[in-house]
Amino acid sequence: MRSERFEFPGANGYALSGRLDLPDGPPRAYALFAHCFTCGKDVRAASHIAAALAARGVATLRFDFTGLGSSDGDFGNTDFSSNVSDIGAAVAHLQALGRAPSVLIGHSLGGAAVLAAAGAVPEARVVAVIAAPFDIKHTLNLFASDLGEIETQGAAAVTLAGRQFTIRKSFVDDLRAQDQGARIAALHKALIVLHSPTDEIVGIENAKAIFEAARHPKSFVALDGADHLLTRRADAEFVAALLAGWVERYIVPAAAAEQPPGDGDVVVETTGVGRFQQRVAVGSHRLLADEPVGAGGLDSGPGPYDLLLAALGACTSMTIGMYAERKGWKVPKVRVSLRHRKIHAEDCADCETRAGMLDEIEREIALSGALDAAQRERLMEIADKCPVHRTLTSEIRIVTRPAD
Repeated sequence: MRSERFEFPGANGYALSGRLDLPDGPPRAYALFAHCFTCGKDVRAASHIAAALAARGVATLRFDFTGLGSSDGDFGNTDFSSNVSDIGAAVAHLQALGRAPSVLIGHSLGGAAVLAAAGAVPEARVVAVIAAPFDIKHTLNLFASDLGEIETQGAAAVTLAGRQFTIRKSFVDDLRAQDQGARIAALHKALIVLHSPTDEIVGIENAKAIFEAARHPKSFVALDGADHLLTRRADAEFVAALLAGWVERYIVPAAAAEQPPGDGDVVVETTGVGRFQQRVAVGSHRLLADEPVGAGGLDSGPGPYDLLLAALGACTSMTIGMYAERKGWKVPKVRVSLRHRKIHAEDCADCETRAGMLDEIEREIALSGALDAAQRERLMEIADKCPVHRTLTSEIRIVTRPAD
């Protein structure tokens, strides 16, 4: 299993931090995991489930809700509806990357949020909830002794799982306004409910209510002896293995999964989002290309010239690093800064073009390490020998043909 750092703007515009756990080969499907109330993306249940799904070829995105973990924002300004919207934002970002989730998984209040969000995710075929409340107002029991202060003062500092959080009246009102029964009845997706009969935080009656409100296909599994957070490794591993096996029947066979571009191939296609957004596939890697907002884009990814500069910068750094390693010189870090601009040809004394405008790339290289002047000068010369530099400064032939 390999992991990618995954960041995207949440419902309130804050940067949310996530981790995309990927199988070693091309993903057969994508899953989204929503964590429990006040937890984070690295809670044991999430990490074990992501690993088990990766072993079956399913990539899983787990992220921190606004104000939690590594995500920006203030938890005190969030509520259940904003959590649902954060899930929607995560789904939208995956969709834009061509990685729309077909599997939605939620733990505790994250399970309730997934049930609330699932109807707006057409690609999702299955939903799994672990220790999820049916009546979301049940969450108020976690800070029942503080409700009076919240109601009269508008907010209160409460202690949850050993940490202090500010809970506002708007949070309480939002919980009381939810109607999960109607959402679950209209789910129209395969559902599995996992719950411990001895869960002391969210009682087993919640699992019964969710199961009875749902329509087939639906399944229920009792997690005998497990606690609410699946803190025992054996319980987390059991849930992970069970979910991986259950999901298997609903995802496409490995042979039918989208094949990545061949070695050396780069595939770029429009996403249909915004004016300029493009999906870029390089082997098993995926990224977005776009234009800044000021140019009419969404600024959801680097622009074409940014990618060009990134290629030159990466090649320069790699080439310098390889040469220094071969020479036995200690260069712990190479930093390459690049800028592109148009200049008047007449301002360039050593350019062949004498009229009009031409492109200029300015490259600045910073080298760390105890290097003498001669070594630094040699490494600066080596920078011009990187393959991408040579390509850009030599004659290039681009052949364009229609696709078959």
